[in-house]
Amino acid sequence: MSSPDTVLIFDTTLRDGEQSPGATLNVEEKLEIARQLSRLGVDICEAGFPIASPGDFEAVRRIAEEVGPLTEGRKDGQPMVIAGLARANETDISRAYEAVRSAPRHRIHTFLATSDIHLKHKLRIDREECVDQVIRAVSYARSLCDDVEFSPEDAGRSDPEFLVQVLGEAIKAGATTLNIPDTVGYTTPDEFGWLIDYLITNTPGSDRVIWSVHCHNDLGLATANTLAGIKAGARQAEVTLNGIGERAGNTALEEVVMALTTRPQNFNLQTNIDTTQIVRTSHMVSTYTGMVIQANKAIVGANAFAHEAGIHQDGMLKNHQTYEIMRPETVGLNTSKLVLGKHSGRHAFRVRLKEMGYDNMDDEDVAAAFKRFKAIADKKKAVTDADIEAIIADEIYQPPVIWQLDHIQVSCGDHSIPTASVVMTGPDGETYSDAALGSGPVDAVYQAINRIIGVTNRLTEFSINAVTEGLDAVAEATIRIHPSDETEYTLNPQTDKPVYRTYSGHGASTDIVVASARAYLSALNKMLAERDKAPGRATPATV
Repeated sequence: MSSPDTVLIFDTTLRDGEQSPGATLNVEEKLEIARQLSRLGVDICEAGFPIASPGDFEAVRRIAEEVGPLTEGRKDGQPMVIAGLARANETDISRAYEAVRSAPRHRIHTFLATSDIHLKHKLRIDREECVDQVIRAVSYARSLCDDVEFSPEDAGRSDPEFLVQVLGEAIKAGATTLNIPDTVGYTTPDEFGWLIDYLITNTPGSDRVIWSVHCHNDLGLATANTLAGIKAGARQAEVTLNGIGERAGNTALEEVVMALTTRPQNFNLQTNIDTTQIVRTSHMVSTYTGMVIQANKAIVGANAFAHEAGIHQDGMLKNHQTYEIMRPETVGLNTSKLVLGKHSGRHAFRVRLKEMGYDNMDDEDVAAAFKRFKAIADKKKAVTDADIEAIIADEIYQPPVIWQLDHIQVSCGDHSIPTASVVMTGPDGETYSDAALGSGPVDAVYQAINRIIGVTNRLTEFSINAVTEGLDAVAEATIRIHPSDETEYTLNPQTDKPVYRTYSGHGASTDIVVASARAYLSALNKMLAERDKAPGRATPATV
């Protein structure tokens, strides 16, 4: 059991978060995010849904094996618990256990819907059958693993009296954590807080388990509902970075943690999170998933600590507390402006990287980032921390290089047809070049790349943002593509429906056309790398 004044952070970015449309991650990306979650201080990492596909199973297994034992930098000195999701049947549970068992601390998280609408229309079972299935599933999970979490799916729309019955039986069967999900984001804070209090008060054996909350954001109330649940006695919050997830997303980790940190007089609770790692983790997740963080996103958005109104600026200059309830440094956002210039050396660059939290980069990664830094420094008078963040994202958070971009030249204008020529190095080490026309310079570059690589795909999303201010700002491009012939999918655990893969790409440069080309090639390299692995299809399991 945890300390009664500590809220455990259960991060499901790699499971529920990855169910966001277009947020598909490969194994190496999941591993890197899991390592960062450990540095962040996450207590439990739900690494995936192992039955969904061979790729998902392998990702969870490797996270358990490689990230599970890590303790460096963690407040409590304990390794992160690695959890795997499983529906309430032996096939799913066995698969989840096989995936997580190598972690020193591992958990099986099993679930079954309890609302009448789900029982009738999805599961097609009655309440008695539901209770029996919960008992069998939790008992079997406990026979394999000492740490078992049970979730009554769609608890927010379930009959509270029936929930008490189900949860009481789950405790008897060996559940150690009971998670109450507002699966469709239906409840309001008053309702959800009341439900948690009612369940804790009336469920037999409630003092023997940790109570958890898992809220969705369909009405924009996920964080408010989660905090209401915590006020009512829950001591585990299930969250994702940047609030990503199905539909409108999940409760955002950064919002819950900083609410508890900033308002101690209101909650009198703490977490094991190192808040200075929040921004870095947020940016990593955004880069890997291709899901751009909205500018006005709480805590981690570009405008979260920006002050434009004259009255606000005047107050900030006099005392930052006039308009800031927390300092940017507390979430890892460094406010220094001029960092390094074109005369700065490799040692100064490495020191600055360590100050920014990138202390685990090897010499090869530092050398690649330093090369890009010098190229940008030649074009800009001042290189800021934000520029360096973009460089790291573009150099380090990239898939294996199959095709490499060597040279781009474009011609365009309002009275000419956009034309692009591209030179690339192929997987065989040979140089290839081609040219193409397009509706614009970026389209022309993409058409030329397609002619060289010869892989058909469909561009589904394109965005470009300036990292810093000024005409010489570094631009970050993010795209998503679908393969034209889609054969690989994972399973959505709630619906059993296939979720087809999309591939995101990220690129950064002071030239927006070059940034766009880098992002496109990043996505193509991901797609080609996955094809080389040739993972099998997922096989739906019967609940």
